Amino acid sequence: MIGFPSRFAACASALALVLTTPALAEDLVIENVTLIDGTGQPNQTDMSVGVEDGRITFVTPTAVAPEVPGRHIDGSGRYLIPGLMDVHIHLKGARGGDGRRMVGVDRTNPQATPPPPAQVAADAATAHEAGLEALASYLYSGVTTVFDAGNVPEHILGLRAEERAGEILSPRIFATGNLVTYPGSHGSGMAIEIDDWSEDKPALLEYLKEQKPDIVKLTLDEHGWGTRPLISLLPLDLMQDIILEVNRHGIRTTAHTSSELRATEAIFAGVDSLAHPVIQGPITEEFAKLMGAKKTPMATTLTIGEGYSRLVEHPEFLDQPLYQASYSAEEIDKLKTETLPAWKERGWTWWMKLMTPVAQENMRMIDAAGGVIAIATDQTLGPAVHREMELLQAAGVPAARIVTIATLNGAKHLGKADELGSIEPGKLADMVLLSADPTVDINNAKQIVWVMKGGELIDEDKLPLAGGNFPLRREQR
Repeated sequence: MIGFPSRFAACASALALVLTTPALAEDLVIENVTLIDGTGQPNQTDMSVGVEDGRITFVTPTAVAPEVPGRHIDGSGRYLIPGLMDVHIHLKGARGGDGRRMVGVDRTNPQATPPPPAQVAADAATAHEAGLEALASYLYSGVTTVFDAGNVPEHILGLRAEERAGEILSPRIFATGNLVTYPGSHGSGMAIEIDDWSEDKPALLEYLKEQKPDIVKLTLDEHGWGTRPLISLLPLDLMQDIILEVNRHGIRTTAHTSSELRATEAIFAGVDSLAHPVIQGPITEEFAKLMGAKKTPMATTLTIGEGYSRLVEHPEFLDQPLYQASYSAEEIDKLKTETLPAWKERGWTWWMKLMTPVAQENMRMIDAAGGVIAIATDQTLGPAVHREMELLQAAGVPAARIVTIATLNGAKHLGKADELGSIEPGKLADMVLLSADPTVDINNAKQIVWVMKGGELIDEDKLPLAGGNFPLRREQR
C-alpha cells in the first residue's frame, strides 16, 4: 500500500485551481521595458506589461498603454523575459550526505527496522531544510518552474503540497514521485515495477491515485554504454500499455532514454516527452527531422555529464555569485577538497567529457530541424540552469533561441503552454527583469534585477539560501 497524507492528493488534484486562481498579488505595470516574450519573436522596445491578480492582463507599447491603478515599475534600459524553467531535476534532501535515507521507507529494503521516532523527526526536518535551500536557489537564479523527474515521494510531494498552498518560497513544483519501469531496469530501485500487465496494473492505478503525479516518468534504457553494465529493458508492448493507461487518466508521460534507437521506440510507443538527449553517439539527420516532425519535447540535461569534468578542471566556477548564494561555504569546500579528487579518478567523468560535445551537437541539430528542446539539468541547483544555457550557446544555438528553449519550450514539455512559458495576456505572471540583453549573450540572463512568480516580486533577502542572506537586487522593495 502506497500511503501518503491526504493533503498530498488534495493539493495535487487542485492543480487546475491553483493555476487559474493564484494568490492575490499587488496589481502592477512594468513600463518602458524591452520585452522578450518567449515566443521567439524579435525584442520589442518601450513596452508595458500589466499584471492583476497574478496574471498578465495586457502587453502593449507604453505610448498607448491603458491608465490603470497599482504600482508602476520603470523598466527603462532593462529586459523582461518569462520565468526560466528546469524540466528535469532531482531535488536534494531525501538522502543525507552519507547516502542515508532521510525520509520515507526504503523500497529496496521495506523490512528494515525503522529508526527511533526522534531520529525520524530530526531527519525529516533536515531533509525539508535542504529541499527549501535548493528551491530557493532556483528562484534566486530566475527559475520559476521545476519538474522533479524522480524522488522519494514523501519528500517531493510534501514540498509540492506546501508550494501549492503558498506556505514556502519556491518555484512552481511539478513532480512524478516514483518512477514506473520494468524490474531491474534503469531506476527500478525507486520505481513502481510493472512486470505483468494484468497482475501489476493495480499497482500503477494505486500510484496514480495516491501520488497524483503531474507527469509519469518511465525508463527505456538497457545501459551497456559508458561504464554502465547491461541491465533489463522495459518491453515495448508493456510500455505502450502503461502510457495508454496513464494518458487515459489525463496525465502526460516522459521517458528516460539515451540512444536514438530507444528514443525513437519511446516516441512510437506514445510517450509525450523525452527526459534526456541522445548521449550515446551522434544522431542521424533523419532523427533530427523526425523530432522536427513529431515535436516531441526533449529535455537537454547536458550539464549533469559536463559537470564532473568541469569541477575537476575548472572549480573556479564555484566563485560565481549564483553559486556562492546557492551553496554553503562548507559545501563548496567539500566539493573542492573531497568530491573533486574522487571524480578525477572516475572513468565516468572522462567518458562524459568526451560525449558531452556529441550531445550538444545533437541538441543543436534537433533545434535547427524544428524540434522542441527544453532546458533541463538533471540536478538540484538553480545556477545549473544557466550553465545548461551556456552549453547550448557554445554548441551554436543562437541566444535568442535559448530564451525560448528555457521558457516556452519548457512549458510545452510540461503540457502547460496555455498557462506558462511566455509573456502574453491571460498567462500566469512569472517573469524575470534583467539589466542586460540575453538575446545578445545568454550569460546576460544572470544579470537579474528581480524575479516575479504569480505576480509577486520575490524578496531575495527572505530566501533560505544555503550561502546565507543576500540583499535585494532591485532598488525598492
